[in-house]
Parts: sequence; C-alpha cells; structure tokens
Amino acid sequence: MKVTIIRYDEDQDGTFGVMLVDGMPFASTLEPMDKGNAVNISCIPAGEYECGIVDSPRFGRTFEVNNVPGRSHILFHAGNVVGDTRGCILLGAHEGILHGDRAVLNSGNTFRRFLAMCSGLTGFDVKILEAERLKEAA
Repeated sequence: MKVTIIRYDEDQDGTFGVMLVDGMPFASTLEPMDKGNAVNISCIPAGEYECGIVDSPRFGRTFEVNNVPGRSHILFHAGNVVGDTRGCILLGAHEGILHGDRAVLNSGNTFRRFLAMCSGLTGFDVKILEAERLKEAA
C-alpha cells in the first residue's frame, strides 16, 4: 500500500491535506499548524516515514508514524478539529465546518475504513508533501 499526504492549506484551524492511497484520494487530513516540529503542538516535517501498527491506550489499534526526529507517538486516528490532535494525523471524509471551526468530518467512519483497508498489514510507508513545494518543482 502506497500512502501519500499532500498538505494544501494551513491556518489557525490547522494544516489540511488529502491522503492518497495507491494514487487515489481516500481521505481529508488535519494536523496542527507547523510550529517547527515542536512536540504535541506541531505537524511533522514533510518527508518519508515508516508507519507501524500499534495498540494505543486511547485510540485502540492504529498506525504510528515512526522515525520523526525528536518525536514519538504520532498516530493516525479519528477526530474532527485541531483540538483533537496533539501532533497526530486526523482522517475525515471531507473538510467542512464544525462549531465555527474548519474541520474534517465523518472522521469515525473514515478511520474505520482506513483500518479495514490496512487489515493484515503490520506497516506501510507514508510520504508527506507540501503543495507549495509541488508548485515550485513544476
């Protein structure tokens, strides 16, 4: 399984992106704003990472992004608004507004679909790209 996240926007409500699985759009993503990779309050730097299956006390079976310099416990999980993440990657069906904030919506169902798609996997690689860098490369 080939996973790519393309971040396309950032504001006070977080860093928004789209997750591609094997080249096809699968989910909207939400991470905290870029605050220099600071623990619990920042998105992780763009790059390529290995992800491994873990059992989180809070979120249950999920996948953790490994080998992020100076960081650990970066999970994929359900959540709607930036307040639901402490540096993790939230998955939703689409972007929208929730209680006046930008959000990813239908997150629980989207996260369950993600886990079902990963059934039998112990890990996968994820590539995280910034849309601005894609424009510069073109």
